Amino acid sequence: MSDRPSVWAPLVECVELFVGGERHLMDRDERGWWTAAIDLAPGTDYGFVLDDGSPIPGPRSPWQPDGVNGLSRTLHHEAFDWTDAGFTAPALADAVIYEMHVGTFTPDGTFDSAIDRLADLADLGITHLELMPVAEFSGDRGWGYDGVHLYAPHHAYGGPDALKRLVDAAHGRGLAVLLDVVYNHLGPEGNHLRSYGPYFTSKYATPWGDAVNFDDAGSHEVRRFVVENALMWMRDYHFDGLRLDAVHAIFDQSAVHILEEMAIATRELAAEVGRRLVLTAESDLNDPRLTRPIEEGGYGLDAVWADDVHHALHVALTGEEAGYYADFSDADALARAISDPFMYAGHYSAVRDRLHGRPPGDLPGDHFVVALQNHDQVGNRALGDRLAHLVSPGRVRIGAALLLTMPYVPLILAGAEWAASSPFRYFTGHASLELARAVSEGRREEFSGFGWEPADVPDPQNPDTFEVSKLNWSERRREPYAGVLSWYRDLLALRAATPALRDADRSAVEVTHDAEEGWILVRRGPISMAANLGAEPVTVQVDGVRRLAWPPELQTDAGRVHLPPDAVIVLERPG
Repeated sequence: MSDRPSVWAPLVECVELFVGGERHLMDRDERGWWTAAIDLAPGTDYGFVLDDGSPIPGPRSPWQPDGVNGLSRTLHHEAFDWTDAGFTAPALADAVIYEMHVGTFTPDGTFDSAIDRLADLADLGITHLELMPVAEFSGDRGWGYDGVHLYAPHHAYGGPDALKRLVDAAHGRGLAVLLDVVYNHLGPEGNHLRSYGPYFTSKYATPWGDAVNFDDAGSHEVRRFVVENALMWMRDYHFDGLRLDAVHAIFDQSAVHILEEMAIATRELAAEVGRRLVLTAESDLNDPRLTRPIEEGGYGLDAVWADDVHHALHVALTGEEAGYYADFSDADALARAISDPFMYAGHYSAVRDRLHGRPPGDLPGDHFVVALQNHDQVGNRALGDRLAHLVSPGRVRIGAALLLTMPYVPLILAGAEWAASSPFRYFTGHASLELARAVSEGRREEFSGFGWEPADVPDPQNPDTFEVSKLNWSERRREPYAGVLSWYRDLLALRAATPALRDADRSAVEVTHDAEEGWILVRRGPISMAANLGAEPVTVQVDGVRRLAWPPELQTDAGRVHLPPDAVIVLERPG
């Protein structure tokens, strides 16, 4: 099998294929596509020379074995021997998503080493593994949101075949796999797209510079580039869906929004391959149009992250009210968030000083992904401290019980299931000294506004910042970690065995609370969950057979339970 290279470069006068130390002129068509007259065998390194410059990697490079600025390498996806025929991902209503960073998930930080932990996730009760971005980015460590080669799995993680082995092995364990992808911007280091064509536009500003060009001159090919990239991950790597990063920073005034176009293409691919494929998205807009069906004027995505729910949980558990948490300091916020994913749905937000959001209407709970912790909410803290580093063991368990009894799609950050001792910090490995210095200084400056001394803020470029973020799997076998792990496992088993806990009907949730005393009671079908977040013991009217309790000695007495501070009990009514 061979491959005849082609590349879209409408704004240059001459393109040459560079291979084996030689240059070969390429032919241009009327659309700005250049094609070489020679075939390349699988595993061949190549680059493109634009207007007599130096060789650079291609925009659709499938493999960058030598990093972002190295030559591209050809790859034929058909050569991989898949063993997952017949696997279909569970529906989102039944999903429990597990967010992980490949580099910190295991000591080796590779796709292959992650395979060794899949059995643990299946045993825990996870249904979907969600990988933070793996597209080629600068350096050998980083969160992945500065990817520049969107078609190439990161070389430090093991490259294309290793990623396929991970997905194939996950499917063999009954685990679906989602991938976090970034289409609102590209990273600064090793980003060669601007040399090829109008991939970016100055019409819109983003926190990372010019926006990706989805509606300006030349955008038809940029849209094609992005949509075909999304399809590639699901078709050639067998991912069961994608998580689209920060779609509020995707700007598109086209009649058909790029998200709608992607949803249509994904629906067509799902029919073609006979598998369930989903698109979830991060957005701070609180806009239900993202997940409304296309036939009803929406974009047709399957689910959106509901950060309002996280914020309400975090404030209730930690008492923190700084920054955007100030909008969630209302004593009733947590109770409302349990059945209403958009706390701000056309309401005034003091933090924004404007009205924000729109009511979700009748959208079911499986259209919303919620988390007690995720990479942003932990990693963007100065020290990357997890919830377990901030609150009591009881509140860790209360948080898990709330998360897993809500009518949404729960997401668990890797390590949260045993209250991992390791932080999850923001780390980078940029080769450019100028960029590295800017990132380090920017991080210190950001947190100086919150009273942090510069010396106390971990340097993202320091390799130790990355190393301390790696999970220590051995600690799961000893207390206090083993107890938290058992708590999560038991909650997930109860969720899997109880249809009412997976019912996406938000109106079927019953919430009772006393903001002054600090207790809350959640009922879903036969399951009741009562917790005391107040400073004094309380008595709550609740009945059923005890399934889980913290402290373990908690018991019901004649339809009542006496809850000390930071206590939680989960009961099931028989019948």
